Amino acid sequence: MSKHRNDHVFIETLIEPLRTCASYTPKLGTNDMDGIGLSGFQQIYSAAPLYHWVGLDSPLMYAAHKAAGGMTSIYRQLGIGCERLFRAILEAELDLTSEELRWGYDVTQDNGKVRRLQLDARIDSSDLKSAAVRSRFDAWLKAAAVFLELNKKKRRLKRAVFEVRQGYKSADAKRQNADLTFGMRSMNDGYIPVITVFSSQISETILRRYRNGQILVTTGTRCGDPVKDTYAFFSEVIGYSLSDFFERNAHQIREEVGIILTGLLSPH
Repeated sequence: MSKHRNDHVFIETLIEPLRTCASYTPKLGTNDMDGIGLSGFQQIYSAAPLYHWVGLDSPLMYAAHKAAGGMTSIYRQLGIGCERLFRAILEAELDLTSEELRWGYDVTQDNGKVRRLQLDARIDSSDLKSAAVRSRFDAWLKAAAVFLELNKKKRRLKRAVFEVRQGYKSADAKRQNADLTFGMRSMNDGYIPVITVFSSQISETILRRYRNGQILVTTGTRCGDPVKDTYAFFSEVIGYSLSDFFERNAHQIREEVGIILTGLLSPH
């Protein structure tokens, strides 16, 4: 059977969330869940004297609103696609079940209600069926523990839990604090916490803060070190070349994303 047999499944897993962006329409401060179309936009903006006088009721202005909101949507949906692709590859290549990949923890909110926070994936060495993969994963965990300067007891940890991101463009303090809490909770439960970033877009300040908080962060820098590089982690630990997957399927993926972006930049 071809080693690329899952390509079509993985492509669809990545692209499917992005397709929701094609129908994006801005809400323009309204409560309309479906967003506002061009005619509705022109009606609203034409009724505002200043906007009408200066020409902001133009279809080009509507296209700008679509593009601005659509860009945020593109990044969000790409993140969802990367998260789903990550799990799909682990299931297919490591023969892990959805139950074996699942991990989360409960938090008590300010209103007293308990909320379950679900992480994107986990890998427990004891769940790995292949001795070769288990050996690679255990060696990677040890290297990660040394890199994070964990104490001797924690350097014997045999499992990790993952949060997957396409990139990290935001410096939102609330999000960072939530990630640091995830890191602390997972470590307390015997997991090395890992944030897996598919792109190279994360600020050095955030990267340093997370690693100082003993959260491992791998990014798409392609530096070749599986403790720092997402693509090296996939190839050297999981045994699947994610970079090769993207390179051989780039034409098809770019075509689909191009159609979505063209729609977002159009006023219609």
